[in-house]
Amino acid sequence: MSGARIEDADFSGARIHAPNFEGAKITDAWFYGADMSGDLEGLRLNGVEVAPLVAAELERLFPERAMLRVTEPGALADAWIMIEDRWRVTLARARALREESVFERVDEEWSFVETLRHLIMATDCWLRRMIKGIDRPYHPWGLTGSWLSDPASWGIDYAANPSLDEVLEVRRERMSQVKHTIAAVTPDELKRVCVPPAAPGHPSKPHSVLECLHVILNEEWEHNQYAARDLASLEARAL
Repeated sequence: MSGARIEDADFSGARIHAPNFEGAKITDAWFYGADMSGDLEGLRLNGVEVAPLVAAELERLFPERAMLRVTEPGALADAWIMIEDRWRVTLARARALREESVFERVDEEWSFVETLRHLIMATDCWLRRMIKGIDRPYHPWGLTGSWLSDPASWGIDYAANPSLDEVLEVRRERMSQVKHTIAAVTPDELKRVCVPPAAPGHPSKPHSVLECLHVILNEEWEHNQYAARDLASLEARAL
């Protein structure tokens, strides 16, 4: 569909997952009752750039979200403590449900266990591959986004079906690595540019240590939000 022109299409009730609308132009659209999420940078609606407005409202609702953009080592450590606290609460909610609920998908999104597996992958990408420079950083239970091609060549096993406790064991180890990295980081280290290894994987372009840590914080925050949203649905079903 790249470069295509679509006229008079009816997407009512449709579900579009992980589309790329970069540079797209949509005119005379009807968005009544639509629900969207994603990267809004540069998005304009009726001539208004909406990303700053959305960000301001999110930070009014969640003041701690501003911690995701901090740039000093001590502030990064505080941000990671905030992330750990949020996941501690979220995990307790998941544990309170029926055992099988953590494998249940809500509205076709990842299950709770799958979300944790994706965060293992995110840590492997941005901490182990980029900051640590490990050639083969990936745990086989990690889950990638649908837009990444051929993750099997990275050593990912999509046939794996680990239990919650098994995933949590890996997850705790990965979170510990992030915590220790942040605890040891210096202002000069934050500026260091990480060049990805030549081995297959993601990312494929250089990023600074600070940029990598910001991605990790954002992944943790956003997927905690998604998990909390879906747990609310699962809790309502259990009533």
